[in-house]
Amino acid sequence: MFNYETTEQEALMDNYFGNALLPALHKADVEDVGVFKPIEGLNENLKYIILLVPYQSLEQFEKMPAILDKDPAYLEAASAYIDAPYDQAPYTRIESFILRAFSATPRLTVTELTSPRAERVYELRSYEGATEKLYNLKVEMFNEGESALFQELKFNPVIFCEVISSAHMPHLMYMTTHADTTAQRENWDAFGNHPEWDRMKNLERYQNTVSGMTKYLLYPTEYSDY
Repeated sequence: MFNYETTEQEALMDNYFGNALLPALHKADVEDVGVFKPIEGLNENLKYIILLVPYQSLEQFEKMPAILDKDPAYLEAASAYIDAPYDQAPYTRIESFILRAFSATPRLTVTELTSPRAERVYELRSYEGATEKLYNLKVEMFNEGESALFQELKFNPVIFCEVISSAHMPHLMYMTTHADTTAQRENWDAFGNHPEWDRMKNLERYQNTVSGMTKYLLYPTEYSDY
């Protein structure tokens, strides 16, 4: 998550992601890279860009900086970002999360939405657990049926992941996608009224597994892969 304050910073990052980083990642066999921005009026007017990169392994993640450093086309296209002066940085701070896919949903799935990108709602949620035990039970709940219910109800889920490194441990993150705000509301109504969800949420085993929730309502940039 790249936090910023000014339109100049936003433009610099758009240029970097769209014309330098994503082409370089594609060249390095990293596909389906997502770049998302907050929907205006629905995210407390915070300014950030979320970059979701689906590396196949921690080894690939670890090697990527060296690969980029040896790519002349990337270095040229990224020069304004790389060489930005200290008092004109392209962002205020970067927040990083290392994710590992749930066992029931081991791969990122590109959304099948065809609606205009500016109308879409990509909903990224973070669920925190009060303890590691309770957190692990919430992961189990997803693996044992909750993620399948999202798929059944056509939430067009992209990821369901454990967070293995961040400043808010323990927690998980998942992303669902909706054609527009109306579809998002209707999908959640269907989920909340589904008998399988009613059964799961009332199981004694899964009580109090979420102690905090953060929600990001996003749309994909034009240069995002999906």
